[in-house]
Amino acid sequence: MADISIPGVTDKYKTNDLIKNLMEAERVPLKREQDRLESYKTEQTAWRNVNGYMSTLRESVRSLYSFDNPFSTKLASSTDEGAVTAEPKRDASLQSFKIEVLETAKADRFLSAELDEKTQVPAGTYEYTVNEKTISFNWKGGKLSDFAAALNRRSANTVKASLIGVTKNTRTLLIESLVTGSENRLIFSKAAKDFALQTGMIGKAPAAAKESFTVKRDTIQNSGNLNSKTVQFAQDELSLPPRSGFEAPISQKIASEKGNIIRFNVRTVDIPAQEILPDKPELPSPGTVRFKDIMLSNEELDTKLPESGEAVIKEPVEDNAVIFVKNANGTEIPLAPLKGNGEENSFTLKMSDYPEIRSLVVKNNNTHKKIVMSIPETINTAASGDYIPLNPVETASDAKIKYQGITITRAGNEIEDVVPNVKLNLHAQTEKPATITIEPDKKTAKEALITFVGKYNRLIAEINILTQTNPDIVTELEYFTEEEAKAAEERLGMFQTESALVNGKRSLQTIMTNRYPSVEDAEITMLSQAGISSSASTGGFAGITPSRLRGYLEIDEKKLDAALQSNMRDIKNLFGYDSDGDLIVDSGIAFALDKNLQAFTQTGGIIASKTSLLNTRIGSSEKNIESLEKKLTQKEQDLKRKYGQMESVLNSLEKQSDSITNFNNNQGGGK
Repeated sequence: MADISIPGVTDKYKTNDLIKNLMEAERVPLKREQDRLESYKTEQTAWRNVNGYMSTLRESVRSLYSFDNPFSTKLASSTDEGAVTAEPKRDASLQSFKIEVLETAKADRFLSAELDEKTQVPAGTYEYTVNEKTISFNWKGGKLSDFAAALNRRSANTVKASLIGVTKNTRTLLIESLVTGSENRLIFSKAAKDFALQTGMIGKAPAAAKESFTVKRDTIQNSGNLNSKTVQFAQDELSLPPRSGFEAPISQKIASEKGNIIRFNVRTVDIPAQEILPDKPELPSPGTVRFKDIMLSNEELDTKLPESGEAVIKEPVEDNAVIFVKNANGTEIPLAPLKGNGEENSFTLKMSDYPEIRSLVVKNNNTHKKIVMSIPETINTAASGDYIPLNPVETASDAKIKYQGITITRAGNEIEDVVPNVKLNLHAQTEKPATITIEPDKKTAKEALITFVGKYNRLIAEINILTQTNPDIVTELEYFTEEEAKAAEERLGMFQTESALVNGKRSLQTIMTNRYPSVEDAEITMLSQAGISSSASTGGFAGITPSRLRGYLEIDEKKLDAALQSNMRDIKNLFGYDSDGDLIVDSGIAFALDKNLQAFTQTGGIIASKTSLLNTRIGSSEKNIESLEKKLTQKEQDLKRKYGQMESVLNSLEKQSDSITNFNNNQGGGK
């Protein structure tokens, strides 16, 4: 049986190979167009990468001369971070100053008596007021925990409720204000007042809350061997000369009121030596009389007192322990010693801290100093209307600080209006004045410059790769991964003829090496003077190397650190400076780089024009490829059809030939 031959399928005559070879020749224009399209896309990607590097560098340089430039950032340090810290603004002056925190601002925090955990809070309208803000809500009655949660949901940063487990079965309810300051008292109204009275959180204010402690001549007495009669009283203060003192009684009504405090200030005043009284009487001179040329002297005065012998020179006494609290048992508790140099010392006696207090004692054992004391004032920090807290954790009070010798009070612990452009944050009372230092943020400035140099070098590296063919350009970049190095080698010399990139690199290098004078006394007017240049790591004496000729920047960290430490102003001006006084930066490295890069990266700029042209070419190439592919498809179909017909004819002829042969064979066999 003869083999079955199907044209275009069995390929008996190898027409498929013939068609394939013919189509390979036909596909040459398509392959050429596809290569051209790939080249366009590669160039477009390269331009977009350059645009990315330029845009990143531009963002970096804009940050170096904008309002938020790192050279204007300030840092504040405190010698007592636990008591007071500061947050300087950008316009804050570089300075050091002392802050003494006498008191931090507090808010009312009131505890109830111990309550059974099953205590029910009665229904009613509960109102809590702090200053002019009132939290009011209707409570249907229920458990303590549910009541606390309901109040907290409506607190609006004004009040807060907490339950404290005292024992396994008892709880204490804490209601606290979230607003500090003596004027921001926590007031209970309506059902809130009734419940606070019921739970022992507040009680009726006793009449004693209105009494005040005073120091008067007829109420003070001697303190030991120190005389109280020499104490001098003025309208606003009293003074104790050397070797004097007094004891002033504090009434039980004042001492028993836990919310009472007694406040006063004390300072020392040096007394000149000539004003100190002598230890023995000094007799006046007996005098003389003259008659003509004769001078007669009177006899020396005789007091009929025995000779005192040789005078003993006493050593001066200096004793800074001046203020004492005397308890009921007669013991005296010394308070903080006075600070010298005439500095004012503030004292606050909380009656709750001295349950056995009976009197205030002031002693001046000094021989060359007098003590000046302000008239004490008595303040009831707990009383609020007709009620006082029975278990106050804290009572609302103002913050009190001392700055430049001035005592200042504020309602909160964040104070922004004392030191210009500096916010003070109070945390606790200082034991001694804390020193706040405002200085430049050198770390942030240095990091910004390192980032700037890194982004600049990456752009220069990309321009070198695209405009040159030397493979050393890639191998010198040690920070490249293997994949990045391989991709960079494929881009080598892609834009050799692009003068825009070559000229752009030259302009960048010129900007980096130019001089930018700002003020007359500027010490740094060039980038190299701040430790940044193409040979900074070797001090500029390493000779010429190919890598340094490629325009990369290096950093001499020691030189940069020194410049940031001593000349932050000049470095700031080096990158951006207002030369004409219109409050707009118009000079400096960062300003010049920004303008230069803008020509490349802006809409309609150099790179946008390049990518737009490539987009047009890519679109045209894709259409050509689509047209060529259609033609090739049609060509291949035509060839297959024609060669299929040819195979069919050949098969037909072959069959006829076989038939003739068989016929002839049969005729010959018949003979």
